[in-house]
Amino acid sequence: MGEFIIKMPDVGEGVAEAELVEWHVKTGDPVREDMVIAAVMTDKATVEIPSPVDGTVIWLAGDIGDRIAVKAPLVRIETAEGAGEAQPMPISQAPSAEVVKAEIARPAPATPITAAPAAAAAPAEKPLAAPSVRLFARESGVDLRQVQGTGPAGRILREDVEQFLVQGAAPALLRGGSAKKTATEEIKLTGLRRRIAEKMVLSTSRIPHITYVEEVDMTALEELRATMNGDRREGHPKLTVLPFLMRALVKAIAGQPEVNATFDDDAGIITRHSAVHIGIATQTPAGLTVPVVRHAEARGIWDCAAEMVRLADAARSGTATRDELSGSTITISSLGALGGIVSTPVINHPEVAIIGVNKIATRPVWDGTQFVPRKMMNLSSSFDHRIIDGWDAATFVQRIRTLLETPALIFIEG
Repeated sequence: MGEFIIKMPDVGEGVAEAELVEWHVKTGDPVREDMVIAAVMTDKATVEIPSPVDGTVIWLAGDIGDRIAVKAPLVRIETAEGAGEAQPMPISQAPSAEVVKAEIARPAPATPITAAPAAAAAPAEKPLAAPSVRLFARESGVDLRQVQGTGPAGRILREDVEQFLVQGAAPALLRGGSAKKTATEEIKLTGLRRRIAEKMVLSTSRIPHITYVEEVDMTALEELRATMNGDRREGHPKLTVLPFLMRALVKAIAGQPEVNATFDDDAGIITRHSAVHIGIATQTPAGLTVPVVRHAEARGIWDCAAEMVRLADAARSGTATRDELSGSTITISSLGALGGIVSTPVINHPEVAIIGVNKIATRPVWDGTQFVPRKMMNLSSSFDHRIIDGWDAATFVQRIRTLLETPALIFIEG
């Protein structure tokens, strides 16, 4: 008998540790080669780690939510072969996918095991499903062993869980009155939700926010948007307000480059960026992510729209890469139809500005002689008050307002 050690893989340049988000095995469980044993996460990328050997789990490194250092022992497996260890390789080299298996170096082939009966060696496999699907199932109270997977090799998809919920839901019969509920549930903050929490604490504790709200008459832009959508070419996405706002941001930043910046407050260094990389805050089943439309300064309206749709789909399906979820220089936050009247968006650290979009509503507006119906929208924007003065913040938003209210200016070069 021997012992095989699987180490935490290198999850990317500059990353020293990864968070355990799921164990697929426990101590004493038999495992087979290529069987997934754990899932780890860093920078919103989830990675499944397979076993390179057959054997029995004799030790696990920690609990869900624990952070494990790169190259530290993760799992110890008792094998019939000699001792060995899996040398971790950088996961950043792996292809883009919602779940990427870390290819771990395998030991040299050995004599096949013939002593144990084949029937006794087959462990009961856990259902195949991505970590995000497992999380959704847990939150929905669904046992994945009861769900039929329709994905490759019987893999359970989110749609399978949703279908199971629809088929299994039965209306409760009201019998007059309800029992008192006294149960409590403790939920450990792990994975993406913990990273969101840490990011929010970092931003609000280190950045003194100033929020400026201004209303914008969107009537002309909405008419233009409807016309462009009616005439759009095959393959072009339907235009929302955001691509117009992205182009307005690019033009406003040209006059106030200090807004398109990041601030290293530890070193006391402000970095102004000539490239405009716009983060688009996007809600996903796992939580809030910020995919990045890179080089918006070099994109037209349709290009901005297509890239935004592509990135949002990737973020929601969990297939966005590390590069697609990092490197923004300014962020847009929009809740669409749920945008409310006003909001106080939190700056995406280490940026110095975030533009918040509220819902469009038809309201009566005085034109000097009478009240007329206009499509109005508020912009709620926050700035790092250490870097951006109130006057500069107001000037920036007013420039955006002018561009949106006279949308032809968005298309004028220079």
